[in-house]
Amino acid sequence: MIYEFHPEAENEFISSIDYYEKCQVGLGYDFAQIINSAIIDIAASPKTWPLFYSDIRRRLVNRFPFAILYSDEGTVIYILAVMHLSRDPHYWQSRII
Repeated sequence: MIYEFHPEAENEFISSIDYYEKCQVGLGYDFAQIINSAIIDIAASPKTWPLFYSDIRRRLVNRFPFAILYSDEGTVIYILAVMHLSRDPHYWQSRII
C-alpha cells in the first residue's frame, strides 16, 4: 500500500531529522530510518496498531519519543502527524480530512 504525508506532518518529520542531526551527526539519519521502517510496517498491515482517535491509528516508534498518527484510506495510508510524545496529543486534529 502507498502512503502520503499531510504537508504539516512532512514538515514535522523533516524538522525532527534536522534537530537530531544537529544534536549528533548521524542521529538524524537514524531517526529517519526508524520512522521510515515504521511507515513500511504500517503500509504492510495498517490495522495492526490501535485506534487513537476516531478512525486515526497510532504507531509508536522505538528509540525516539515519537508516534506516527495515520488513517487508512483504503488505497493509501494518510500520515497526519509525526508527533513528539511530549506535545499536546490533540494538536494535529485540524489536519483530519
